[in-house]
Amino acid sequence: MPLAKVENQPYIHYRKGSVVMYALADYIGEAKLNAALKEYVQAVAYQGPPYTNSTEFLGYIKRATPDSLQYLVKDMFENITLYDNRLTAATAQKLPDGRYKVKMTIEARKFYADSLGNERAAQFQDWVPVAVFPESGKDKKPAPPLALTKRRLHAGTNQLEFIVPKKPAKAGVDPYHELVDRTLEDNTKAVEL
Repeated sequence: MPLAKVENQPYIHYRKGSVVMYALADYIGEAKLNAALKEYVQAVAYQGPPYTNSTEFLGYIKRATPDSLQYLVKDMFENITLYDNRLTAATAQKLPDGRYKVKMTIEARKFYADSLGNERAAQFQDWVPVAVFPESGKDKKPAPPLALTKRRLHAGTNQLEFIVPKKPAKAGVDPYHELVDRTLEDNTKAVEL
């Protein structure tokens, strides 16, 4: 079932629900999301019957979400949406000024599934996070990305280019796994120099 209609499946509430809320905070902004949640809680606190439901909750989320991202709320809460985003190539070239030009090739697809698991291809013109990372530090802790932004991807092959200030080591599409992707392992790749 879509997240907004799930009942008695706590693994979906807690696992998918947490991913969806984290992604929503990233897409619309944590302050906007927190303001919507505060407004919702104030409206329904100590409420008697009939009690609040997911439809009422989604109304607050939708009002806080810009028109350009309404598709995201529908995909995250009202549909069973699966992505198949793959980084198939990542290359870098050192520029004369010491910076690096990174080229990425991404294969992207989106599917809607029904409650029986039947899937169909969906329209795909979505904003998806993409990033370029440097080598990990000497302490092996992940370094902050050299570039992290959202780009509008379409179904099929997408070619992206970035200019970064330091030598890149890895690149990724949806590198922090905000979208429900079929295979997480193919979202990142070492950059070839």
